[in-house]
Amino acid sequence: MVTNGLSDNSQRINKFLAHATGLSRREADNAITAGRVRVNGAPAELGTHVLPGDQVTFDNKPVAQQAAYTYILLHKPVGYLCSRRSQGGIPTIFELLPEEFRPLKPVGRLDKDSSGLILLTDDGDFAHQMTHPKFAKTKIYEVQLDKTLEPLHQQMISDHGIALEDGVSRFLISTSEKPHSYEVTMHEGRNRQIRRTFAALGYTVTNLHRTQFGKYSLGNIKRGEYVLTDML
Repeated sequence: MVTNGLSDNSQRINKFLAHATGLSRREADNAITAGRVRVNGAPAELGTHVLPGDQVTFDNKPVAQQAAYTYILLHKPVGYLCSRRSQGGIPTIFELLPEEFRPLKPVGRLDKDSSGLILLTDDGDFAHQMTHPKFAKTKIYEVQLDKTLEPLHQQMISDHGIALEDGVSRFLISTSEKPHSYEVTMHEGRNRQIRRTFAALGYTVTNLHRTQFGKYSLGNIKRGEYVLTDML
């Protein structure tokens, strides 16, 4: 059954085709518009949704329905790269995962010297919604500095932001019980943004640990371990 409505078990045809064939989303859209894709014998449209059991063909060849997308929450330790290839002998987060999860892609990144929550998936739509600035997903970090943050500097960052080479950086800061430790809440994630922001005011980040990304929390996942989850 093909439906143009929404269903818990349905997928948009372009997303289905991209996942099943390796095409980019744009290439899938072009193939659908060109009439090369059929669902249960009928020409597919960009708004078509595919349900389990539907027969999809691409250039008159059957397209097998793929298994559900995979979503992983990983507790990244310090000293690991969020990439597929090691650089200078530095291990990558994929060395913490079984071989079957190697095709997954990190959703956002943490630098080598940072730890905490990393998401990995093969769902491009999910990755886009978690990382594109227009969706403004909340990220929470535990940050430790080399010295106590001056109240004026805390206000400057939270209220007005700090000018960096790639734009103004602004995030909320709250104090922690630990010495020189703070909780940072932000809705963007430019490269090493937290470290660069504090460095511009004369501070060095000695520890940076992400505890939350959107609705996903690190919880009690142990360092170096992971859990499978659903896209809630």
